[in-house]
Amino acid sequence: MPDAEGHPERSEIELGAVLSALADPLRRTVIRELLRAEDDVERTCTSFGLWESKSTRTHHFRVLRQAGLVRQVDRGNMRGVTLRRADLAARFPGLLELIAGER
Repeated sequence: MPDAEGHPERSEIELGAVLSALADPLRRTVIRELLRAEDDVERTCTSFGLWESKSTRTHHFRVLRQAGLVRQVDRGNMRGVTLRRADLAARFPGLLELIAGER
């Protein structure tokens, strides 16, 4: 069962939800940027420079969070985003490498 913020447990991360979330090019861009960072680097949602409206950005990050790709933490008037690298590597070995290698 997802936690109070909507993060599924590692064992609950489903391939279908992950692939559905990654089907969107903007969301894949977010994941690739997080992959380029060091492990557990936290970024704000606005730091990605997405051109979308705030409500659309919120939607995209919610999809990533609910699929289990990212973890979001409230930091006052912003949200910190980290890639769930270890969880994804354990559930779907090689997936992150495929995303990182995409051109």
